[in-house]
Parts: sequence; C-alpha cells; structure tokens
Amino acid sequence: MIHVVITGGSSGIGLSIAQVYLERKARVTLIGRSLERLETARTLLVEKTGRAARDIATVSLDVADATAVEAAAASIESDFGPCDILVTSAGMVSPAAFDIQSAADFRRHVDINLHGTVQMISALYGGMKTRRRGRIMIVSSGAALIGIHGYTAYCASKSALIGFAESLRLESRRHGITVSICFPPDTDTPQLAEELKLRPAEAVAMMGTAGLWSADAIARRIVKGLDRGWAEVFFTPSLYLLARFGGLAKPWIYRWFLLRAPR
Repeated sequence: MIHVVITGGSSGIGLSIAQVYLERKARVTLIGRSLERLETARTLLVEKTGRAARDIATVSLDVADATAVEAAAASIESDFGPCDILVTSAGMVSPAAFDIQSAADFRRHVDINLHGTVQMISALYGGMKTRRRGRIMIVSSGAALIGIHGYTAYCASKSALIGFAESLRLESRRHGITVSICFPPDTDTPQLAEELKLRPAEAVAMMGTAGLWSADAIARRIVKGLDRGWAEVFFTPSLYLLARFGGLAKPWIYRWFLLRAPR
C-alpha cells in the first residue's frame, strides 16, 4: 500500500488529492497547521471514501519551522511507512501593495511557499534516494508565470519554485525520483475566498474574472501528472502558452495592462 504525504492537506486542493488517493486504497498523511481542521478533514474523507480513519494520519505542523518539519517527517515514516509520494500543497497568499505590505508578511510568504516546500522535500528526499524511488509534486501557481499587481510576495515565492523544481529534477532522476511542478489557476477553495477579499482592482483587471476550477478537477489532473511522470502540469492553454512563450508575450501583456489599469 503506497503512502502519500500531503502538506496543506486539511482543505482545498490538498484535501481533494487525498480523496483521490484514498479511493485508490493508498494510505495518506495530511499535514496542516490546525489540528481541528485536520480532524474535520479526516472525518470528511472517511465519510466520502469509506476508508478507515486509521488509514489517514494527521500531523499539525507549520512547514516554515525547519526543526519541526525534520522531526515530523521522521515520525511520519516511522509510524506510517516510507513516503512514496509527496505533494507540497501548503501555501499562503495575502495580496497587498509592496509599499504597504509589512516585511514580516512578505517574509511569511517566502517562508511558507518556498522554504516550507523545500524543507518538506528535504526531510523526505533522503529516504526516497535510499530506496531509489519516489514521486514529488510541487504545487506552485499560475501567478508564478507572470507578475501581478499587488502580488509581489506571492509571485516571488511561487516563481522561485520553478527554478528549484527544475534544478532538483536534474539531480533526482538518477536516484529514481521524479520531481514535478504544477500551476493551478484560481481554484474554488477557502483560501481563494479569503484572497478575493483583498485582491486589488488592478489585479482583477489583469487576471479577468474567468470561471473557477474546482479543487476536485485540479486534484485529478495533478494525480494524472504524477501517474505519467509529467515534469510540469498545466490546467489551461493560456498558462501553458505563458510558460512556453512568456518571454515574448509578457512585455505586450504588461503594456496592455498599463494602458487599461485603474488610475
């Protein structure tokens, strides 16, 4: 029975990914900051999948805390078995103009979105390397592919994951470990609901008001990417094209935005 570890597993995309793997008879470890939300998520997954609660471990953890991550990873594998698949879905987003956002808030974005991802992978990578097998999926964002007004901290922290994933992939392949990264668009999750309350008009003008993806649809495509060993997972043609031709397209996109942005 494979063991899937998911950060940000108490809600949204992470929770939906957990459901997919539980339906496949995997064991799942959910990692999140709130123990109460984790227990609620476990109860929901038991109801939806018919799996026993003992097949779902929960770990209350701040992924930005490197020491706690190391200790938790050792405990997870000791209690629930080696990690076969790691999905790093934990993240935060709190839009604000750069000159208004506090240094602490900016740093928190980097600590969770970038360092938290790196630390979780680092804690489990050694075991995968020893076993010569493992799959890692880094959940980035469509915002990693282009700068967005009011999202300096978020775009910086999520785009940094691209360089990390590409570099780690070159190292990990010889050890039987696949490293993938995905770029979800706006997804109907509790986190997005809170983000939209703070999204500036300039960002709305640039990003538009396209329909949301469901967390379940995003999860299914992520799992498909893991199954097939895709290096990158995209969800819309526009994000794929932005990733491939952004160097040519972005100057024109920015020019268009500046001409129509609210003043």
